[in-house]
Amino acid sequence: MTLLLPALQSPTGPAASREAVRFGALSLSYGELAAASTALAARIADAGRVAVWATPTPETVIAVVAALRAGVPAVPLNPRTGERELAHILGDSEPTAVLAGPDDELPPGLEKLRRVTVDARAAAVPVAPAGSPAHGAGAAGPDVYETGEAGPEDPALIVYTSGTTGPPKGAVLPRRAVAASLDALEDAWGWTGDDVLVHALPLFHVHGLILGVLGPLRRGGSVRHLGKFSPEGVARELGSGGTMLFGVPTMYHRLAEALDGPAGTTERDALAGALGGARLLVSGSAALPVHDHERIAAATGRRVIERYGMTETLMNTGIRADGVPRPGTVGPPLAGVELRLAEDDGAVLDEPGAIGEIQVRGPNLFTGYLNRPDATAAAHTADGWFRTGDVGTVDPDGYVTIVGRKATDLIKSGGYKIGAGEIENVLLAHPGVREVAVTGEEDPDLGERVVAWVVATDPESPPSPQELADRVAAQLAPHKRPRTVRYLDALPRNDLGKIMKRSLRA
Repeated sequence: MTLLLPALQSPTGPAASREAVRFGALSLSYGELAAASTALAARIADAGRVAVWATPTPETVIAVVAALRAGVPAVPLNPRTGERELAHILGDSEPTAVLAGPDDELPPGLEKLRRVTVDARAAAVPVAPAGSPAHGAGAAGPDVYETGEAGPEDPALIVYTSGTTGPPKGAVLPRRAVAASLDALEDAWGWTGDDVLVHALPLFHVHGLILGVLGPLRRGGSVRHLGKFSPEGVARELGSGGTMLFGVPTMYHRLAEALDGPAGTTERDALAGALGGARLLVSGSAALPVHDHERIAAATGRRVIERYGMTETLMNTGIRADGVPRPGTVGPPLAGVELRLAEDDGAVLDEPGAIGEIQVRGPNLFTGYLNRPDATAAAHTADGWFRTGDVGTVDPDGYVTIVGRKATDLIKSGGYKIGAGEIENVLLAHPGVREVAVTGEEDPDLGERVVAWVVATDPESPPSPQELADRVAAQLAPHKRPRTVRYLDALPRNDLGKIMKRSLRA
């Protein structure tokens, strides 16, 4: 048996009363979460596979924890998934039941599944107001344990990819991979049971669910979920005991914008103080622009650190808490992870400054795509490395810089390999540019030309294409300048805030 959540193994005394999760006014102690998940685990022990209607609520936490403790693979479902995609996921994963909150309205596609209602209110008690005595812990109930005879290679979760190159594929994540990634982050970040994590990420993917919920629970710490992101919520929770913040670039951009307000205002100073007092500010899921790095550091004295992972590999690299923050990089490989760069023809690149596809192997990898042996084989090299599809460089100290996705962010123009990310960072530092995305576009002379999609700070007076091209040529190189600039009111983004460049190119 592989214990993923040892802190929930028969918690008693002070361990039972420690807060495990908090969502707004509802809090669950370890004793309460252990009792609720044990009861639910007994109800789904023979389910085979369960779907979880993954809203940002404590019901999702109880549901996933119960599935893990029962040894039953869980399939988190994005509540915003469209009818066609949902039908594909259900047909592919074939769950026998769906776990959902009592107030959740489920779409017709789930009507054939047995509904198992999860009610956190029956287990939780309200959070005590600031300054009042802590709430009671509730009883841990009968002896609590992970009920499934699950081994390291048994599936813990089946998480579906975004489906940018076809129907979403179900990445089968074994218990071994979840434990390996979370323990590697414990090593890199000095993550302990004393840490209180704050975040507002969705709970149907790796970042929000595995790192943001299972990470604290594996350590015996706690997580406070904001429900909906806001700078005020971040300031409140970090200012009242939170030690770590997880976010995506869109969130940190909003924090940087809020910090740009005049010093001396209550809200701005409270946010700066809360961020500056945190032990770790972590960004992931996409590259955080250097401009936002610098704005946050200047206002708070605290650097944001980045890490790099994906659904199929969980976490690959990360800036260490005791390491040197380097804006624009995602740090060296985590403990147990091997990483290399490769050329299109498979040749391994090891010369300084080389740009190539990032390939990884280690205990953090998935076991394959559900029902897709062809896709699983295509995603791996003959010698067992996973092809991430991301392009990057590695400096002499082992720090990795992500250039972007091989399909959308590596531009081959005039015989040069150009990374979209470095051009975006230069343009974002221009005061007249609020948001930008850089792509390649077919060109009869260059092969591909560099195209910048710009959201101007002042739409009535945007910087000119020539001004932006000259800025890039002066700071990087002439061949990297945008040949075309297109102005938009907003960039298309997904639920994680990632820019959907395929939509731009289409």
